[in-house]
Amino acid sequence: MNSTWIILGATSSMARAFARAVSAEGSAVLLGGRDSEDLAALASDCKLRGARVAEAVAFDARNPKTFAKIIARAEEEEGEINAAVFVGSMPEQAEIDADPSLIAGVVMDSHTGPATFLQMLAPVIEARGGGTVIGVASVAGDRGRIGNYVYGSAKAGFATYLSGLRNRLTRAGGHVVTVKPGFVDTAMTWGLPGLFLVASPEAVAGDLLKAAKKKRNTIYTPFFWRYIMLIIRHIPEPIFKKMKI
Repeated sequence: MNSTWIILGATSSMARAFARAVSAEGSAVLLGGRDSEDLAALASDCKLRGARVAEAVAFDARNPKTFAKIIARAEEEEGEINAAVFVGSMPEQAEIDADPSLIAGVVMDSHTGPATFLQMLAPVIEARGGGTVIGVASVAGDRGRIGNYVYGSAKAGFATYLSGLRNRLTRAGGHVVTVKPGFVDTAMTWGLPGLFLVASPEAVAGDLLKAAKKKRNTIYTPFFWRYIMLIIRHIPEPIFKKMKI
């Protein structure tokens, strides 16, 4: 069956690896982001790797006017329309503490922008009777921590949105996978202190593709983060308040 993947935040390391993986399977890829030059180069790479169609499309999570054109372009393709959302921004918590106005941008990039796009895409998936959404949340959303609680709260909201969207699309033959990555070797995490067991973007992309094919609901990647976060979620609050994690 022909499939089209809309990949938002396509120039991130994880998204690049995922785009290459689905291109190798012959899918069409619409690569959304703000850097048109970088996106065009990635589109050429995807085409060489076997993508049926590979195009750069303008996407800005803070500008909903860019959303409809992407969806309209996807509707020109036959078969299932899928979306993989890698969008998000994570200023250092200290920067946000100094300038609380940064919160609005974090929430738009990491939650409300992607959610608005998916809300517009949902009727298309329903009309076609199938399609997969992969939404990248974060382990940071499992519990508010002093180091990144604004980013964590935005990703927690996005994870809750994805849960509801999964409930909706399942009724029409669609599916939603919520992804909670731990530390991945990306520009967002580069140079952060305290990183350990850092995964490669290629390994994460493989996990995402497997999860989509098996119709998993929520995955942690790498898998052991499920157990790390299980421990963190169950630390009693009086103790947790004193911890620097």
